[in-house]
Amino acid sequence: MTAPHARHRRAVAIPAGMAMATALAFLPNTAATAAEDAPAPAAASADATSLSYVVNVKPGHGMSAYVKKAVAKAGGTIVTSYDQIGVIVVHSSNPDFAKTIRTVRGVQSAGATRTAPLPAASTGDLGAPKVLSAAEVAKAEAAAGQDPLESLQWDLPAIKADKAHEKSLGSKDVTVAVIDTGVDDTHPDIAPNFDREASVNCVTGKPDTSDGAWRPSAEESPHGTHVAGEIAAAKNGVGMTGVAPGVKVSGIKVSTTAGFFYTEAVVCGFVWAAEHGVDVTNNSYYTDPWYFNCKNDPDQKALVEAVTRASRYAEKKGAVNVAAAGNENYDLASDEITDPASPNDSTPGDRVIDPSKCLDIPTQLPGVVTVAATGAKGIKSSFSNYGLGVADIAAPGGDSTAYQKPEPPATSGLILGTLPGGKWGYMAGTSMASPHVAGVAALIKSTHPYASPALVKALLYAQADAKACTDPYDIDADGKIDAVCEGPKNRNGFYGWGIADALDAVTK
Repeated sequence: MTAPHARHRRAVAIPAGMAMATALAFLPNTAATAAEDAPAPAAASADATSLSYVVNVKPGHGMSAYVKKAVAKAGGTIVTSYDQIGVIVVHSSNPDFAKTIRTVRGVQSAGATRTAPLPAASTGDLGAPKVLSAAEVAKAEAAAGQDPLESLQWDLPAIKADKAHEKSLGSKDVTVAVIDTGVDDTHPDIAPNFDREASVNCVTGKPDTSDGAWRPSAEESPHGTHVAGEIAAAKNGVGMTGVAPGVKVSGIKVSTTAGFFYTEAVVCGFVWAAEHGVDVTNNSYYTDPWYFNCKNDPDQKALVEAVTRASRYAEKKGAVNVAAAGNENYDLASDEITDPASPNDSTPGDRVIDPSKCLDIPTQLPGVVTVAATGAKGIKSSFSNYGLGVADIAAPGGDSTAYQKPEPPATSGLILGTLPGGKWGYMAGTSMASPHVAGVAALIKSTHPYASPALVKALLYAQADAKACTDPYDIDADGKIDAVCEGPKNRNGFYGWGIADALDAVTK
């Protein structure tokens, strides 16, 4: 991959007969548009050279007057602060702001969250979902008791969700937050299960609770709406069925119009989820502008620290955090990876990193469930990242039908989901695998309502169907090995503990 891409990196456009993972087209922040990024309300008056920063201080106390004064003296304007985790969001046009504030007593780390001035530059749209036409929707036939489009969802039986639904659809007392590009809660498959109180717009780093603020505009990516439907599309005689069609789903919008997921927004999203009783968060993105954040860089170190604090806080408050592994066919357990895409909001350049020291956040953070993708034949998707000790579990994320073709009546090897405007369509990526696992986690929480996040994760892994390495892995049958899997059947680099099992989630 040589093209810069914004961060809903977790969805991919897969043309039939594509040439392998490095040729995949990435949906910028899941199908970001080429439109200019509209200035967010809090940044509307920001100087053209202004950047956003996170300043990390000791958690648990209000911001000290000393730090507050130092921020102002260094040319910073405080946007908001999350005292629970000690993260302050600041805007400043002083190019030396971070360097200056790091020397202040009480500041533990600080760094710019972007490399482009506010508002961020946008990137081109490199792909889009395949939308089902009205004729295709009308033509679909499902068995008795199924929603009309369920026959096209090969991914549900792949994790035994169809059998699980005969036992339980999940509890309305469980909420999964989709931290993403926004959710269209007016969609007929989402509206019945939408949790308004747990929804918000966090794009500026400060919660915006105005009605509908969590929805994507017509110019923005449909990614979050697709993910929400995969998790909790209602079993209501309309459209498709989610993995956990009886649970609630909320929308926490964290991506800019151009599709960038900046640290301040991600921090806001996790803290909001923590404070609003969310049971599971789904994170099908990486935090821009760095694909991997290296702790030997003071800016990137601060970003890792801020998101780590936020995700840990959400887990402490009861949420299981689930994240997509990424779509570059990278071995995240290897000694080195060439990252050609960072920083993706200005001028990216090739850099060689050690993925054990330079982290994809939130995917590689402690406690986060990292999800790899499988295709219709049940083997690792051609694009899915992997890695022994990194990939925790696997679930359907789709693949080209040239590589993994589903059994009829399903016709697409991609994953069906809801799209804004009352539509449905196909997408693929570890972005689509993660919500399957988030849905299974929600079913486990429904079955065991008092289970802690640690117990939910333990059950998730213990109930997964162990799957041995695919060896040799030559997905395009060209005689060349495309990835190497390491580890035993019950925990390896391709599938982690195994394939997520929805039936066990509601019966054990």
